[in-house]
Amino acid sequence: MRRRHLVQLAAATLAAASLGAHAQSTFPAKPIKLVIAFPAGGPTDITMRQLADNAGKILGQPVVIDNKPGAGGTLPAQLLQTSQADGYTLAQIPLGVFRLPYTTKIAWDPVKDINYVINLTGYAFGIVVPADSPFKNWGDFVAYAKANPGKLSYGSTGTLTSPHLTTELVAQKLGLQLNHVPYKGSADLAVAITGGHIMAAADSTGFAPLVQAGKIRVLNTWGEKRLDKFPDAPTLKELGIDVVQNSPFGIGAPRDTPPDVVKKLHDAFKKAMEDPSYVAALARYDMLPIYMDPVQYTRFAQDTFKSEKALVEKLGLAKPN
Repeated sequence: MRRRHLVQLAAATLAAASLGAHAQSTFPAKPIKLVIAFPAGGPTDITMRQLADNAGKILGQPVVIDNKPGAGGTLPAQLLQTSQADGYTLAQIPLGVFRLPYTTKIAWDPVKDINYVINLTGYAFGIVVPADSPFKNWGDFVAYAKANPGKLSYGSTGTLTSPHLTTELVAQKLGLQLNHVPYKGSADLAVAITGGHIMAAADSTGFAPLVQAGKIRVLNTWGEKRLDKFPDAPTLKELGIDVVQNSPFGIGAPRDTPPDVVKKLHDAFKKAMEDPSYVAALARYDMLPIYMDPVQYTRFAQDTFKSEKALVEKLGLAKPN
């Protein structure tokens, strides 16, 4: 009797394993949802839609973009915590995810509770002002801010996002007190800066068309070197501020997503990001491919989790214990 029970148990185990293997081999059998952290119409949305279109053709099923802006870009990662680990729900992982436990009480771990599939790219950032602003250069901006503590208003794509924290870090280094106004994304921020609702904006270079149209002016950029599109705008390092920020981001899946499914997703998105159409979409916003495989991306997550703690504490934004 015991032997028969063991045989039946073994058969059931093999059958379950076979079904699991079959499910993975036929993945994907339906559309995949890719949740991104910023609204429609901005550089993240536009470039991710091109990537999703490319990946869908490779996978044989549509990859559908779902915009979930707000909460400093962390909503997609939070959504993964309650999603099935079957590969059909994916999320953009902005840098703000690694700051979350230091500023907000959460019941999950950004390193351990996300399956890091692939890193894609990063942003080119800068600070801009309206074309009719009295700030003709960065020196004018700093001089006004020093003479008028708390009166210089600047917008960003949200509280605790990279544009917000980097600007605050720069302000701290220079002894400035600025007035931060958060928005949900680049599209809303563009309306605010061109409408005169704020005096400056910190954002990725989705603002390029507004610069080219003569509506705003770039005071600085945040990369290692000047951007070809804005050759007259100095980097922070050129201005004597030892800060470089490109805020890499990629795609994550729920923690227990099967390895075979993760591999299939990684391979498809890697091929999709190598397609000239995606490279061209990135180039519109001075973004470059920054590829990391699952092992490299997981290591990046671990290292960034530690470094972001230091930044949040330095700015005095850590939640009370």
